[in-house]
Amino acid sequence: MVDVFTEIKIQRPVDQVSGYATNPDNAPEWYVNIQSAEWQTPQPLKVGSKVAFKAQFLGRELAYVYEISEYIPGKKLVMRTANGPFPMETTYTWEALSDNSTLMKLRNKGNPTGFSKIAAPFMSTMMKRANNKDLKKIKDILESEN
Repeated sequence: MVDVFTEIKIQRPVDQVSGYATNPDNAPEWYVNIQSAEWQTPQPLKVGSKVAFKAQFLGRELAYVYEISEYIPGKKLVMRTANGPFPMETTYTWEALSDNSTLMKLRNKGNPTGFSKIAAPFMSTMMKRANNKDLKKIKDILESEN
């Protein structure tokens, strides 16, 4: 089992942070490993929406489709892999700390299979490192906007 939790404070209002983070078109900008995101279902984002991602992780190219399983705008987004090499659930939550400050939390959990199962402890460490970079990048992007 892989279960990775990271969080960061961003000096922007919760609706701005959550709006940017939940737009798949922005994912390649702030996710270190994501190279592309392609809508599989019509926009806007809602429960049942599907987005195909291409990513690079541990030197391998991964292609997978996330399906939105829970979405409360400005509060929470849960997406699960509909297909791909590694069954994964990603959860974002946002909490307003003040009018211009948001606590963003990111959690990835999954049950690796096959070779991935052997590498799970190593993968957890690498995922946490990547997630911390991703959160730092979204913070930098959003806080540098005027």
